[in-house]
Amino acid sequence: MPQVNLDCEGPLTLNDNAFELCQKFIPHGDKFFAIISKYDDYLADIEKRPGYKAGDTLKLVLPFLKAYGVTNDIMREFSKKTLKVLPKAIEFLRYASKNWPTFIISTSYCPYLEALCEISGFPRENVFCTEVDMEKISLSTQEISFLEKLAQQIAILPSLEIPHHAKEFSDIPEESQKAILRLEEIFWKILPELKAGVFLREVNPIGGPEKARAVQESLEKTGLFAEEVLYIGDSITDVEAFQLVKEAKGGSISFNGNRYALKAAEFYALSENASAHACLARLFAEAGRDGLFLAAEKKVFKTCEKLPPELSPQEFSFGIVFREDFEDLVAKSESFRKNVRGEAIGALG
Repeated sequence: MPQVNLDCEGPLTLNDNAFELCQKFIPHGDKFFAIISKYDDYLADIEKRPGYKAGDTLKLVLPFLKAYGVTNDIMREFSKKTLKVLPKAIEFLRYASKNWPTFIISTSYCPYLEALCEISGFPRENVFCTEVDMEKISLSTQEISFLEKLAQQIAILPSLEIPHHAKEFSDIPEESQKAILRLEEIFWKILPELKAGVFLREVNPIGGPEKARAVQESLEKTGLFAEEVLYIGDSITDVEAFQLVKEAKGGSISFNGNRYALKAAEFYALSENASAHACLARLFAEAGRDGLFLAAEKKVFKTCEKLPPELSPQEFSFGIVFREDFEDLVAKSESFRKNVRGEAIGALG
C-alpha cells in the first residue's frame, strides 16, 4: 500500500498564509515579507548556516506580527476568512484519505491548517505544521514601538538579488550584500536581546529537515517504508523530504514548483487543479515509481480513467525532471506557478 504525503500551500491551497498575514497587519508587509523570504533562501541555500533551515522565515516574522497586534484568535479568524483552496483539492483529500494513508506536511502555521481541516474533514492528527502561541509573551509599549520601526527599516531595504549561480556571499550583488548585513544585525544581534526574541528561540517551523523528519514520523505511524511514499511539494522547504523519498526510490513530484523544488524532485507536474494528484497517486499505488516513469515517457495515464467523476482530470503536464532542459523547465514551471497562485506569492522561495 502506498502512502501519500504532500505540502499544503501550492499542492492544496493558493495562499501563502504568513505572507498574507504580514501584508494585512504590517505596513508595507508584502515588501517586508518578500525581503525576509529571500534572506531565508540565502541562509538556507547559499550560506547553509548551521541550525538554520528553509522555512524559518515563519519564526523571523513573528516578533513583528506580535508588535502589530496579531493574536491567536486573529490568526485563526484570518486563516478561515482568507483560505483559498486549489480546485479539486477538497475532493482529492477525501478520496486519498479513503484509499491510502495520507498526511499533510506543511511549514504553515497550524491555525491555517486547522482551517483547511475544518472545511475538508481531513484528520488533524495526520497534519504536521508550525506550532505558534502569540500569547506566550506580552510586550511593553517601548518594545512594540521599536519593533514597528525595525519592520519599516526592513521594508525599505533594497530587494535581495540572489543569482542562480551564486555559491557564496561574494557572488551576490553589492547592494544585496549590504541589505543582508543589515538583516544579520537585526535578526541575530538586536532581536535576541528583546523579549520578542523568544519566538526566534522557541518556534520550530516545519521546513527543510523537519519535513523529512515528518515523513519518517508518518511512516512510523503506518509501518510503511520510504519507497512506498508519494511526496508532492513545490518549494525550498520540501527539498529534504524530496531527497529522502527520491533516495529510497519512492515518488517525488514537484507540483507547479520553483527552482528549488525542481532541483530536488525526480518528477514534475503542472496543473491548475488537484485532480492531477489523484491520477498520479492512483498510478503510484498500482505501479510505484516505475509506473510514474512509464507514464511520463509515454504520456499515457490509463489509471485516470478509474477515478470518480468529481476527480476526472483535465489535461496536465507530467514529466521527468532530468529528461528536460532544466532552465527551460524552471522558466515554464515558475511561470505556471505564478499564473495559478499570483505573481507575488508565486515568486516566493
